Amino acid sequence: MLVLLVVLLPAIGSALAFAITRPSARLVVLSVVSLAHLGIVGALWVGPRASALSGWLAVDSLGLLVLTLVSLLFAAVVAYAIGFLREESPRGGRWFAGCLLGFLAATSLVCASQHLALLWVGMETTTLAIAPLIFHHHDRRSLEAVWKYLVLSSVGIAFALLGVFLLATAQPAVGGSRPLIFGDLLSHARTLDRAWLRAAYVFALTGFGTKMGLAPLHSWKPDTYGEAPSLVSALMAGALTSCAFVGLARFTAVVFAAGLDEFARPLLIAFGIVSLVVATAFVIGQSDVKRLLAYSSVEHMGLLVLGLGVGGVGAFGSVLHVLNNGIAKGMLFLVTGNMVLATGSSAAADMRGLLRVRPISAALMLVGLFAVTGSPPFGLFVSEFSIVSGAIREHHVWVAVALLLLLSIIFAGIGRVLLGVVFGGREGGGGGGGERVGADGGGSRRDSAWLVCGPLALAAIVLLLGVYIPAPLRASLADAAHMLGGSAP
Repeated sequence: MLVLLVVLLPAIGSALAFAITRPSARLVVLSVVSLAHLGIVGALWVGPRASALSGWLAVDSLGLLVLTLVSLLFAAVVAYAIGFLREESPRGGRWFAGCLLGFLAATSLVCASQHLALLWVGMETTTLAIAPLIFHHHDRRSLEAVWKYLVLSSVGIAFALLGVFLLATAQPAVGGSRPLIFGDLLSHARTLDRAWLRAAYVFALTGFGTKMGLAPLHSWKPDTYGEAPSLVSALMAGALTSCAFVGLARFTAVVFAAGLDEFARPLLIAFGIVSLVVATAFVIGQSDVKRLLAYSSVEHMGLLVLGLGVGGVGAFGSVLHVLNNGIAKGMLFLVTGNMVLATGSSAAADMRGLLRVRPISAALMLVGLFAVTGSPPFGLFVSEFSIVSGAIREHHVWVAVALLLLLSIIFAGIGRVLLGVVFGGREGGGGGGGERVGADGGGSRRDSAWLVCGPLALAAIVLLLGVYIPAPLRASLADAAHMLGGSAP
């Protein structure tokens, strides 16, 4: 019942948000559904993980991990939205609240789906739910970003659908084996037709890789993240891409169980390295903070598939990295949103010297810099270290060396921009470290509690994951890594 409720509750809340006319009432619906969803996810951790709809819905270790990430991030975004809506009034308030809750329902469906066709339906629904939220400014640039996202995502999800069809073709009619049910696919993986399975995996990697934003399939990310409100960018970078990873991971687990490791691993490693190289090239010299974070997302998506590709401890690091990256990237986008509210721009030059204007946000941005670049003691250091260790242990030393080199360059590129934002002085101003007054004249304002409580909570979580991983979480991480052909450290 709980696994069904975790999908139905936000779907019902979305319908209510569209029906309610009072903005304050819609905000109440958002908050109540968010907290209730978080409570249901907590109950799934401590209670029995029953299935629903004849096994089509169930939460395994990987699904529960990403579902937890989605719920935590959504709760932080809703808290942020309370402060955000006091400073901005998005057109079509019903669409804003309704689409946010629709997105939560769709991502929950992806995480809970054990039927791969139903998982695909959830991924397609995320596209439809998030697209109206990107069109926030109602200008030419945001319209262009929406269309680019819709077109490229639709092409990607079409490839993923073809992968699902080909996987169904590869599955023989075996007694007791249900079509496209993930557990049955794993149990009878050796009976799958290998030619059709290879074709299915290529299309799934292309399709879900597009939704993740792997290079060279990433071209929608910079424009979309740059034009969307920062709280929407946080959901896309932290939740949407993680759900796409779930889809790819399920296909990867089936391929590994079928004994096609030697076919899949080089593809994953290639996509990972290419994504890191492309991210490195575009991070250097980047002058817009939100686009900078978009290329950082390309980097981290590359790390996820690289961990799957090298296997061993790298798979454990990849699963842990889903949590760490989603939380850190969500925090950074929300903090960037505070800077945009203060200056009216996401250009790094316009944000310089904001330590005095919004000191809490500036401090959180500094924390986010070290978190997202994998510096100790934050959680991304642990997950990236696991991926590098996995590459070395599995005799991919050249991958480990290339990874360390590229990560060092990316650290320098991101650090140059974000340190300038926090500590730099105004360009053309009268002295270093001066305040930058925003376009709305609000340069003297401080962050409201609603605008910083979400990022503060996410910062605390990503710090905790760097120094301590609770035993239930570690067990789920190990189980998910084992399913993906890896092992715990």
